[in-house]
Amino acid sequence: MAEERATGEGYDVVVVGSCMTDLVSQAPRLPKAGETIHGHRFFTGYGGKGANQCVQAARLGARTVMVCKVGKDFFGDSYIQNFRNNGVSTEFSGQTDRAATGAASIVVNDEGENAIVIVSGANLLLGPEDLRAALPAVRGASVLVCQLEISPATSLQALRMAHGSGAKTIFNPAPAVPDLVPDFYSNSDLICCNEPEAQLLTGLAVGSPEDAGKAGAELVKRGCGTAIVTLGPQGCVIVSAQDPSPRHVPSVSVPTVDTTGAGDSFIGALAFYMARYPTMPVEEMARRANQVAAVSVQAAGTQTSYPSRCDLPAELFQAGK
Repeated sequence: MAEERATGEGYDVVVVGSCMTDLVSQAPRLPKAGETIHGHRFFTGYGGKGANQCVQAARLGARTVMVCKVGKDFFGDSYIQNFRNNGVSTEFSGQTDRAATGAASIVVNDEGENAIVIVSGANLLLGPEDLRAALPAVRGASVLVCQLEISPATSLQALRMAHGSGAKTIFNPAPAVPDLVPDFYSNSDLICCNEPEAQLLTGLAVGSPEDAGKAGAELVKRGCGTAIVTLGPQGCVIVSAQDPSPRHVPSVSVPTVDTTGAGDSFIGALAFYMARYPTMPVEEMARRANQVAAVSVQAAGTQTSYPSRCDLPAELFQAGK
């Protein structure tokens, strides 16, 4: 039986990654190339894959810290306060005057689909000296999470540091690149990516759970412990080195308002479960993370749509299988 682990001296979840100010336009449909259309709502919010994942883990009850870089500007100051408001430690959240806080321009249509353009800004200045400063937190973490919205070299260094110290590592290869350094795989206990990311990484078409299983098997073959390919409303498929048979974990059917950040909600929840329920089977972790992410797509925005522990059924926090 999996039991929830009590929070100790170290952090449950350390996230080394990106912060983005979201500039969101809602419109009836996504514009075509060269086309101008009328939208019906605009708002700003907090995003960035790393920060999203960290905030979702914190809202579920994980003790979290964000290792990141933002600008010395209004958006940067606001983002630091946002972390504090969500109970995320800002001990290693740095600010720089050499670049602006990262920004993401997002268009969401009436079906909840989105198109996103990111400008990384200060995120790309997160480097080795920042990781050296955060070394005690990384080495003492239960789980470390990285993505590719910061310098890939910085993400890889963080994964190596954590993996070498015995922390569990989650790598979200997004935005995906076709030729990842092989060490990304060997230093990742778990790689989690969506359909287009899996396709770009492996060269295999991914349009069904069966396809996702083949792509996951390829990722495991490259050296990661477990691969999870997320399929949106179809849930996810898991392949692991210990059990190479693909396992489809379906999601629940819910009315969709906005899918922005749903994948990050899933990964943040997965990090929470890996840290706090370390003996829980990965299929059960994924099933529960699917439920958390399903709540997020029923509201507009990114972090604003993420549920807290008090918003979720108590069964999601009980000892599982």
